[in-house]
Order: sequence, then C-alpha cells, then structure tokens
Amino acid sequence: MKVGIIGSTKVGYELSKEEAIMLSGKSAGICYMPDTLETLFNEPKEKTEKRAKGTLVSGHHSVYGHPTYNLSFEGIPKILAMVLNNEKAYNTSEKSARYTKMEPSLREKELYEKWIDIYFNQILKIYPDMPEKDAMKLAQENARYLISVFTPATIMEHTLSFGQLNYIINWAKEYIENSDESNFAIKLKEVLNDFINQPVLKDLYVPELNTKVKERGFSIFAKRKRENEFGENYCVTYLGTFAELAQAHRHRTLSYEMMLLDEPKFYVPKCIRGTKYEDEWLKDISSLADCFPQGMLVQINERGTVENFVLKCTERLCGVAQLEIADQTKQTMNMFLDNTKDSKPEIYEYLLPYSKGARCTFPSFNCARQCIHGPKFALDRLI
Repeated sequence: MKVGIIGSTKVGYELSKEEAIMLSGKSAGICYMPDTLETLFNEPKEKTEKRAKGTLVSGHHSVYGHPTYNLSFEGIPKILAMVLNNEKAYNTSEKSARYTKMEPSLREKELYEKWIDIYFNQILKIYPDMPEKDAMKLAQENARYLISVFTPATIMEHTLSFGQLNYIINWAKEYIENSDESNFAIKLKEVLNDFINQPVLKDLYVPELNTKVKERGFSIFAKRKRENEFGENYCVTYLGTFAELAQAHRHRTLSYEMMLLDEPKFYVPKCIRGTKYEDEWLKDISSLADCFPQGMLVQINERGTVENFVLKCTERLCGVAQLEIADQTKQTMNMFLDNTKDSKPEIYEYLLPYSKGARCTFPSFNCARQCIHGPKFALDRLI
C-alpha cells in the first residue's frame, strides 16, 4: 500500500470554485480510470472540464465531496448553527453558551444578567462547597436558556465539502421560497437570506449542485409525527429545549428532527423547581416567547440503532454532561428497558449493564475526568 496526499486545507488559502470543480472532475475520473492516478491528474484541462460538466448534469455529485472548506462564522445565530449541525457531513467548533458569557440584545441581556446572579446564589446554596468559578459557569449555562436562538451571538468554524455547501445553499433557497409565514419561519428566512448572500458563498455557488431529484432538504424539520418503538432500532419522541437539541444532534450516528409546539412551553432548570423562583422564571422566559429563547420546548424525535444509543449514553450519562440531556437519556434508557424486557430479552440484556448509573459504572469504561458528583449522584444532581 502507498498512501499519498492529493490535496489538503491550507491556512489562509481560499480554494476557488473553479479549482474545486476541477478537483472534483479529476476525482470523477478515478471511477473509470484506465491508466494511473498520475496520468489522470495530469490530463488536459479540457478533458477534466468536460467530465466535471457531465457529473453536474448527471447528478453524480459524490465527487464534489472531495474539496473541503473551513468556514468561519462570527455572529451566527444559534438556529443557523443548529440547522447546519443537523446535517451529518461536517466538522464544527462552536463557542459554548454553556461555559462562556453571552452578549445578547438589550431585552435579553437584562434578564440574562438578572438570572446569572440568581442561579449563582442558588447553586452555592445547594452546593456550598463548589468553587465559585464552577458555580458561575453553571449559572451562565442555566441563564443562557433566556437567549434567543436568533440572537447573533455565536462564533463557529464549520468544515464541509464543496458539494455539501452547495446543497445547503440550495436547501436554504428552497426554504425561503416554500416555507410558511409563521413567526419562526419569517425569522429563519431572514437568517438564511443573510447566509446565502454572503460574498464568499455567492462566489462558490453552483446551481446544478442540488438535490431536487432526490427531494432532500434540511433534515432538522420534521414532516410528520412518529410513534415510539424500541428494539434493534428505536424511535422516541419527547419534549426538549432548543439547547438540548443543539447538544443531541452532535451524535451523528443518530437522527434528530424537531417540531414547534402549538402553544409555547418552557424548561424550568431543576435547581429552581419548587422554589420561590420558579414562577418568576416562567414569567420572564415567557416574556421572550416571540424571540424563541433557547429554553423554549420543542418536540424532538430521535431515531437510531440500539448500539448507537449506547454510544450516546456513554457521552451523556455523566456528571459533567448538560443536565437536561443527561436526564432525557436516562428516561429513554428506562423506556427502552420497559419496552424490551418481555418482548425482546436479548436487547434488554444488552442494555442492562449500561442502565446502572453514570457512564463511570459502564463495563470497561475508564473515566479520565473528575466531577464533584461521582457515580452515585451524577444522575441525581440539580445542576
């Protein structure tokens, strides 16, 4: 075997559309290559151009997955990051709203700052031995539920292929043309319009790189409701926040969709449930309903194989995971066990070793991190 590098990302270099098409045209030649790779990549330009044009017309678009782009986004709204991150062909690095202080609009900022203080004091009241630095991070994590998914507050690097980038641009155009006129859709159209009209993306746009023949579009928006089922493959629907969904669909081996609720509902962090703050929290976050705060509940559908669900458990059943997604993963595990114990005993026995507690109790799992909760309290925490 001989391994070589045909091309690679270079910091500061912007691969032109023409170069991306030419690389894809050469890659298409590999499929029916009569000679050597060296001969192919040194063929006349006209031959490559002709082959590239043929692949665009025929729909043989997989070859356009070879050129890649590292895109930087400054001030990207959370909702656009979620739309992009629900498509599985990408790599992303995103500023965390869990651990960094956000700078939202004035309306959101007043409530955000108010609730950082409340959560900080409440967390130290529940866990008096916690370092203040950690308590502040957790306070920010809970207060960010107030920030709109449309607030341009996130910085992100997103790497994807030339072909996938053009699919996304075309899906955005189709959403703008065909979606309804709900408040959410109108706001998202504005975001998508801003996205597709960025000069760097207009320069890379190839109209023929679309998926109209396959009738594909953004995968995050559910087209129908689904029933729960559990077995070798599973399907489960539950209520979760935008923030939880943003965490969940990082598990690219699983499929996620969302639907908005007919009437707005909101998540109440566990550390204030049943306290004097709960009603005040619901009043404040409800006042932002028209902004679609990250703490607004949506209907989430999750599907995948039982093995990939265990992979999710290995990430999320943990004392340092986002509490909301840890709780939901535990609930899904319990539903899985309840629905397979009698009807599918092999699945039940397979899951049982992963149902005893946090991931530090899993067979052969060695945790390299330390948390204040430990295996006993990791899944019973309030923060």
